[in-house]
Amino acid sequence: MIQTLFGSLDEQQQPSFLERMKEAVTRTRENLSERIEEVVSFNKEIDRATLDDLEATLIAADLGTTTTREVLDKLRDKADRKQIKNVDELKRLLKEELLAILTAAGTQPVQKVDGTPEVILIVGVNGTGKTTTIGKLAQVFRSDGKTVLLCAADTFRAAAIEQLEIWGQRTGTEVIRTKPGGDPAAVLYDALQAATARHSDYVIIDTAGRLHTKTNLMAELEKMRRTANRIIPGAPHETLLVMDATTGQNGLQQARLFTDAAGVTGIVLTKLDGTAKGGVVVAISRELGVPVRYVGVGEKPGDLLPFNPKDFVDSLFA
Repeated sequence: MIQTLFGSLDEQQQPSFLERMKEAVTRTRENLSERIEEVVSFNKEIDRATLDDLEATLIAADLGTTTTREVLDKLRDKADRKQIKNVDELKRLLKEELLAILTAAGTQPVQKVDGTPEVILIVGVNGTGKTTTIGKLAQVFRSDGKTVLLCAADTFRAAAIEQLEIWGQRTGTEVIRTKPGGDPAAVLYDALQAATARHSDYVIIDTAGRLHTKTNLMAELEKMRRTANRIIPGAPHETLLVMDATTGQNGLQQARLFTDAAGVTGIVLTKLDGTAKGGVVVAISRELGVPVRYVGVGEKPGDLLPFNPKDFVDSLFA
């Protein structure tokens, strides 16, 4: 094995999930840690006034007003009892509260039904990285030795089918498609029939991120869910909503719409490496009550990480 001054090539090319998460949230961590140090340095002791000053910092990290206030209310009780002696103790308690919120949303993967493909419906507005996420997810499963079939059911947007086919080529995954403007439920039907016949492990379905009205979009998603369940009872087994981390709180209202209407069971948060507001991960878990399943930390096929709450919280304060 070739050695370098900094270790083996394998070691350099295969950082741990924790190391990759730390790199992804660098901007959020720097802003958060620096501001906490500033706030504490101006106060001789950590009391309610200190925590009041900290409120703006947490909101700036995009934890959201509701989540921030809940966290600080718990810390204020401890401060009143003189239980927060220094900045290290403050960070430890903050980590505990954030981890509790993320854990409460649940993180266990959905169990597939034995003997049938696991059907994953991918939803989200255009521009969030939905099609790219599907390609990366296919790479994750294929790296685990699973067989995957992609379904190009976003027939409304002209380039969506071609984009999915490009990702299919990159990951060596077959794409079931129809012509632009075709019936999404019909191509879904074809994909599930093919996956069942081939005993595929996974079917990942792209869906429209925009139709003429929100009502039409949600009606189309519901039709696809009924079609999937008719062919494979219990499908879709997972409905993942793709969100763009850089939109922060602005994306939460759209997320609520999908969560209520599309039966969302998990979140994929893209572009986490491009924002200083990584606290939105906590806000999503708290306000939507839906777990974050994966986070996107780059553009390459391997840049989709299974989300680990503890690694994420540790990364914010490392």
